[in-house]
Amino acid sequence: MKTTMVQGYRAVGEGRLREVVGRGLEEFRALVGQTIEHRPARTLTDTDHAMTLALTGNVAPVHSDAQFCERTGRERPLVCGVVTLGLVIGASVRSTSGLTTANLALDDVRFEQPVHVGDTLRAETEILSARASASHPDQGVVTVRTSAFNQFDQRVITLSRAFLVPADATAVRAATAY
Repeated sequence: MKTTMVQGYRAVGEGRLREVVGRGLEEFRALVGQTIEHRPARTLTDTDHAMTLALTGNVAPVHSDAQFCERTGRERPLVCGVVTLGLVIGASVRSTSGLTTANLALDDVRFEQPVHVGDTLRAETEILSARASASHPDQGVVTVRTSAFNQFDQRVITLSRAFLVPADATAVRAATAY
């Protein structure tokens, strides 16, 4: 059986394709100024929220006490910002930083709308810059701006981040299972 090349996949054997995860420096250079839409969207669950509160030890009543929220003018508890941040960055990894060797910066994080259990978020990432690393010649520094929108198309979070990617993604993919 012949393997047909399909965008977003690479041949790994006769009749076998592997999904491409992440990108290398040259791939990012070609994408500067472009926006990647990440799919699928993700609906936040009670479990997502409760696990994060338990893991972080966050006891703020705005996140955990429905009566407190009602008495202070909120309809229901807010999802902890760490949940929103993690979900949105996680949604972007497969198509952006999946091959990263280091995260360098997380900047300009802005929570713009409240997020609640049951909200469905979709993320997108604009590629801002891609350049060779001065200190790691086999790596590149990529800077992106990621935003997420709820089911009402309201932007709920925006952030910038920088990370290292391999200059030669093909070599990394050939040497690994990615």
